[in-house]
Amino acid sequence: MSSLVVIGVAGAAIGVLYGMFGVGSAFATPVLSLLGIPGIAAVSAPLPGLLPGSAAGAWARRDKVDWTVARRTVAGGAPAAISGAIASHWVGGPALLVLSGVILLVVGIRVLRPGRGLADPAAAQRRRDSATFVVVAAAGVGFSSGLLANGGGFLLVPLFLLALGLDMNEAASTSMVAATAFTLPTLITHGALGNIDWLIAGTFAVGLIPGSYGGARLAQRLPVDRMRVSFGVILVAFAIWFLARQAL
Repeated sequence: MSSLVVIGVAGAAIGVLYGMFGVGSAFATPVLSLLGIPGIAAVSAPLPGLLPGSAAGAWARRDKVDWTVARRTVAGGAPAAISGAIASHWVGGPALLVLSGVILLVVGIRVLRPGRGLADPAAAQRRRDSATFVVVAAAGVGFSSGLLANGGGFLLVPLFLLALGLDMNEAASTSMVAATAFTLPTLITHGALGNIDWLIAGTFAVGLIPGSYGGARLAQRLPVDRMRVSFGVILVAFAIWFLARQAL
C-alpha cells in the first residue's frame, strides 16, 4: 500500500511538470523505474493517466494553443504512434529506459542552446506555414511517442520552440492537444500487447491528472523566457542523473 501511495505522489509531481512544460512521461518512465517498476511496465504505466492529463492541461491552456499547428501535428503523428508502439514489443524494456534518458538529455541541451532555430523568426514562420514540414516532423515524433509509450511532449515542445518559433506557453499548450491524440492509439496498442500493469497505471493517473491541471494554471503566471531555461535545466539534470543510475 505504501508503495502505491509513493507512485500516486510521484504522479502528482510529474503532472505539475507536465502541466507547466508539456513533458510528462519523459520524466515518468525513469521515475517509475527508480521506484522499482520493471522495464516495459515503467515505460507503459504513464499512458492511462496521460490521456486525461493531457486533455485537462490542454483545456486549462486552450487560449494559448496554435490550432493550425495542432491539427497538422495530429495528422502526421497519430498514425505513426501506432507503428512505434508495435515496434516497442521487439525493442524491450531496458533498452527503452536508456533510450528515454538519452533523448531527454539531447532535448534538454538543445533547449538550453537554441541557436539559430529560435533566433530566426522568418525561417520559423516559413516552417510553421508549411503543412508538409509540420506533418513529416510530427510523424517522427509520433513514432517515438509510440515506441517510448508517451504523449510525445518532450519532443513536441522543443520542435515547436526551436523549429516553429512558438513561445514556451504556446509550445506547451499546443503539445498537450497533440499529446492527447498521440496517447489514445498508443494506449490501445500497448494495452493489446499486454504491456500495461493497470494497478500501477491507475494509481499513477490518480496523481497525474489533477497535477497536470494545476501545473497548467500555474504556468500562465510565470515568465516565458525563464520557463524555457528552467525546462532545459530540469531535462539535462534529470537525464544525467538517470543515465548514471542506469550505468551503475
